[in-house]
Amino acid sequence: MSHLKDIHTEFYRMLSRSDKEVSLRQRGRVFWLYGLSGSGKSTLANALERALFERGILTKILDGDNIRSRLNSDLGFSDLDRKENIRRIAEVARLFLESGTVVFTSFITPKRELRSLAQSIIGPSDFTPIFVQASYETCAARDVKGLYAKAEAGGVSNFTGKDSAFEEPMPNDTDWIVTTDLQSEDQSVKLLLDKIVPLIANKKS
Repeated sequence: MSHLKDIHTEFYRMLSRSDKEVSLRQRGRVFWLYGLSGSGKSTLANALERALFERGILTKILDGDNIRSRLNSDLGFSDLDRKENIRRIAEVARLFLESGTVVFTSFITPKRELRSLAQSIIGPSDFTPIFVQASYETCAARDVKGLYAKAEAGGVSNFTGKDSAFEEPMPNDTDWIVTTDLQSEDQSVKLLLDKIVPLIANKKS
């Protein structure tokens, strides 16, 4: 890390986050949607973004497939690569947060350690983890991307929920939970919006 001595940050000269939030009339926050592939993370993130857009809220979605196809295309699915994937995403989410943007991330994030890493980078007061819950059987029946069929045929290694464990939140965790194999998309969106809107309201504007 010796190269860091030649880096001179300029944060002190930039407009503050609070100035931007006053201008935008909103508060930035990161809502980290996580769950099995096919549980409905991306569907909910897109629906929430549309609902907030109609209210004049500036948002950004960071989606797993989109990020892995570009920014993180050099990463695989080893434990180390999964950790680096989440670290980079959290750093990007933090940059958007500093601009006053409401960020929705959509990543499997199967380990509590990874979710804790994201929270530590973004900051606990600006980080809301949302567990998008659906059983493995439900996700396999949906199989929008064909991944479950490939995994069952042995074409995907370390597949989360089958070969690689998915760690659900503990009973004492404060993660929000939506259960998409019991609730409709509209029900899940309404449930989340009712919680999200008060958190992103800027009382200073």
